[in-house]
Amino acid sequence: MDSTDLPAINARSESQVAQPDIHRDTLLRRLYANDASMYEEQPEGVFFPQNGDDIRDLVKWCAVHRTPITARAAGTSLAGQTTGGGVVMDTSRHMSRILEIRPAEGRATVQPGVIRDTLNREAAVHGLQFGPDTSTTNRCMLGGMIGNNSAGSFSLKHRTTREHVQTMRVVLSDGSLAEFGPLTNEELETRKQRKTLEGRIYREMLALLEANKDAILDSYPHPDITRRNTGYALDRLCEMEPLNPGGRPFNMAELLCGSEGTLAMTVDADVRLVPLPKHKILLIGQYTTLRESMLATVEAVKAVPPPAVGETREDGELGAVELIDDIIIKATELNLEQSRNRFFIVGEPKAVLIMQLEGGDADKLVARAKALGEQLKADGLGYDYQIFTQPEDMHKVWELRKAGLGLLMGTWAESRTPEFIEDTSVRVEDLPAYIEEFEAIMRRYDTHSVYYAHASVGELHLRPELNLTTREGFEKMKQIAVDVARLVKKYRGSLSGEHGDGRVRAPYIELVLGTEMMPLLRQVKQIWDPNGIFNPGKIVDPKPMDADLRFYPEEEIPTFNTVFHYRNEGNFMALVDKCNGAGVCRKLAESGGTMCPSYMATRDEKDSTRGRANVFRQVFRGERYDAFSNDDLHDALSLCLSCKACKTECPANVDMAKMKAEFTQGRHDRAGAPLSYHFFGRPELFYPLAAPFSGLVNWMNRLNPVKEIYKTLFNIHPDRNLPEFSAQTFQQWFRKRQPKPDSGSQNPGATSPGAHTSGFQTVTEVGSRHVTGSQAAGKQARKGTPIRGKVLIMVDVFMNYNEPEVGRAMVHVLEHLGYEVLVTQPLASGRTQLSKGFVRDARSIAHKNIGLLTPYASEGIPIIGQEPSEILSLRDEYLDLCDDDRLDGARKVAASAYLFEEFLQKHFAAFPEDANRFDARGRQAVVHGHCHAKALVGMEPVMEVLEKIGYQAENLPTGCCGMAGSFGYENEHFEISQQIGEMVLFPRLRSTPEETEICAHGFSCRHQIADGVDRTAHHTAVLVRNAMKPG
Repeated sequence: MDSTDLPAINARSESQVAQPDIHRDTLLRRLYANDASMYEEQPEGVFFPQNGDDIRDLVKWCAVHRTPITARAAGTSLAGQTTGGGVVMDTSRHMSRILEIRPAEGRATVQPGVIRDTLNREAAVHGLQFGPDTSTTNRCMLGGMIGNNSAGSFSLKHRTTREHVQTMRVVLSDGSLAEFGPLTNEELETRKQRKTLEGRIYREMLALLEANKDAILDSYPHPDITRRNTGYALDRLCEMEPLNPGGRPFNMAELLCGSEGTLAMTVDADVRLVPLPKHKILLIGQYTTLRESMLATVEAVKAVPPPAVGETREDGELGAVELIDDIIIKATELNLEQSRNRFFIVGEPKAVLIMQLEGGDADKLVARAKALGEQLKADGLGYDYQIFTQPEDMHKVWELRKAGLGLLMGTWAESRTPEFIEDTSVRVEDLPAYIEEFEAIMRRYDTHSVYYAHASVGELHLRPELNLTTREGFEKMKQIAVDVARLVKKYRGSLSGEHGDGRVRAPYIELVLGTEMMPLLRQVKQIWDPNGIFNPGKIVDPKPMDADLRFYPEEEIPTFNTVFHYRNEGNFMALVDKCNGAGVCRKLAESGGTMCPSYMATRDEKDSTRGRANVFRQVFRGERYDAFSNDDLHDALSLCLSCKACKTECPANVDMAKMKAEFTQGRHDRAGAPLSYHFFGRPELFYPLAAPFSGLVNWMNRLNPVKEIYKTLFNIHPDRNLPEFSAQTFQQWFRKRQPKPDSGSQNPGATSPGAHTSGFQTVTEVGSRHVTGSQAAGKQARKGTPIRGKVLIMVDVFMNYNEPEVGRAMVHVLEHLGYEVLVTQPLASGRTQLSKGFVRDARSIAHKNIGLLTPYASEGIPIIGQEPSEILSLRDEYLDLCDDDRLDGARKVAASAYLFEEFLQKHFAAFPEDANRFDARGRQAVVHGHCHAKALVGMEPVMEVLEKIGYQAENLPTGCCGMAGSFGYENEHFEISQQIGEMVLFPRLRSTPEETEICAHGFSCRHQIADGVDRTAHHTAVLVRNAMKPG
């Protein structure tokens, strides 16, 4: 495609250039002030192009107005490449199409907003993949990978993005379109003759390279280093024809890869696809010292050398050797998600190597991995080697490795591990000596570093621990940066192996490449972008490293009077500051997981956990005591479903549900709460009033005029059906089945767990007895079943008034297993109060319930709940809501609280023969998990229980259902609630056969399913009760 004639764009008047749709509202500017780096700079506006013409219009307008443009895709840059003060151009929202896959050619054409995993899912159908594999693979986008020349864990085999980009179509700095790809010498001469900016670029670049080829090759990193991203890739161009006779064809796309959006704006690209490995296995080694793991890396790469890019060997090849050090290993214990994935850790290693072998013969791979492990161990390198062949195990290992970056921010402390060195790269054979000298630098500054990532290619992510709240720590950072740059120069290494120069390393390029190279780099920038509008200050002419930081030393951190205590974090602002921008919350539904359901539906940065966290931090650090009234933050939180997925899936454990509750309470304090918040937030007050008239209320709730009233008064969407009240409450059912006082029934009370009483007392009476016993007390629960002890069911208002059949099923199952069942009166847990921002009310409820339940917890009586959001409040929020004088009781209660499925899992583990008391063989079920259960417990209990009793059960990869308590009922949230349901849940259930049972252990999940697909879902207890054998 030919470029247009070079216009005299600077001579144009403003009226001659179309005004692009640049968004300048404060909320968007806040959202785009950060990426995953330590920088923060609010842009003047944000632009969302839909195609190449939009990009051209923006570039022309910015050229006239001399306004900088910063291109951005996922915004996961670690060096500050995607923060800037002009217009941020976000291609992730609309330019996210795979334009074509050509399997026979092994090629695909993609727009810059295509997610790497999305491309690979489509390519996998043809047995292909895009090779470079970053740890952000489920949200990183091809535009960003091109801009950074990303590589990832498998660069030993696949090298970098540069080797996989064939052709790029871009917008140049004058607004013209150009295509850059491999050219013969004749084609190159033709391009040079064009009277366009593209032609000038070819002419002047070739002249620069011809005049300075020898100096460039002498000054740049060693050519054996595959990952070298220092400055512009002039050394790569010098390896091509005509500069290097017999070299590969001249291709300017290799220069654009790694240029960080400073030379051109990507419209689309042709990328190479390589075959998927037929088989892969993991060999994991564990080491007593870091040096031992470095030496093992060198030996492993020698023993199993990598093939050429795109090639494969049948007898196996080493695809990756990745390092995890003891600091990250320790951090996995503190992350709910990764604590489940650390099963392969043996003892207390100082370092672990994850080695993936790939090939065409599975048996040969295992043999080769075994031989390699034995060789390394015989050489005294490593104390344990394990081989993993199962996909599920390997997936868990890689998930833990990919979480490494975010895990470093998983706990807040004054000492942090900032990303200012990050990814230096040397030859793999130099790595042990290089790291030894690097450790000497750390000792010189009285600190230590985290070491992890790409050992096989001589690149480790290095993160010194520094206290950047002090001036001393801040100065250390700058001094270490200089010393490390000089060390890189000594080994002829690269200052960056994949994350780029950006703002953080650009000031030190001269130390590595030498003073002679800096004028050449500036000349390259001038050739491509004479007006300097493309991402200025990156690679060349940077600001000081310590300009535009998120945090500064000795900065006063504001304090706030809060309801939560923030015991784990230290204070409210520590939680607010936790997000490091890694962007895991930007993954899409097809990637699995739950976080972040609103972003999955809208693909709007505002609706991601990261976006909300960035606005939170800017508002609370900037406006401080007016922060609770801030409308931008209120808008950013409007679609947060409080699903808690971020508490687990976010590597930094950002707890947005807690932050939203605290903010909403503060907002209520200043402006009051809407009537609808009171209606949804306090069901324990309204439900008892409606229950005696259940038939009338249910009939009225179905009438359209009544629905219109509810819409006006309570903000309920008219297409929603309110849950129906049961004609008989669980409380009434349980009372009727009570034995007479002389039957020996135990009816313990709140103040005396062993006391004998009869009848029910009201929950609201202070000091009253809130618990009653079941018919199983004092005798065998069923013939031949021994008494297994007492259990206490925590009855929530929804089970009591709406779905008593769930409570009845729980009682039947527990008695069937030989337990004496005690039940509470209907209790509010505080969950609905938290969801609507009545945090003080929730604290009062927590204090009351802790007082009630502590005596039973002290006696070792399990407290069992059916509704995840209710019972898990005892294990989560109560520990941070309660005051210090209630904390011991809260901990006892938390330790005794179980989901129904968790308790059965524990029971069957202790009494495996009891599974024979049930028979669900031949029955099939699909399972949708409640968000809070998935976040805090996982799906293992429900799946294990169903499978133990005979079900063929499938755990649906559904994420959030979209209802989220009252969220899906509200007028302004109804449509987004449906969109979330339609992402995975609704389509999967529509395709589920009628005879297959649907299990959903969340009350609101079951109602979303009923409204969305007109199917009935049951709680796990109902399925288990229905599988009980008679007798």
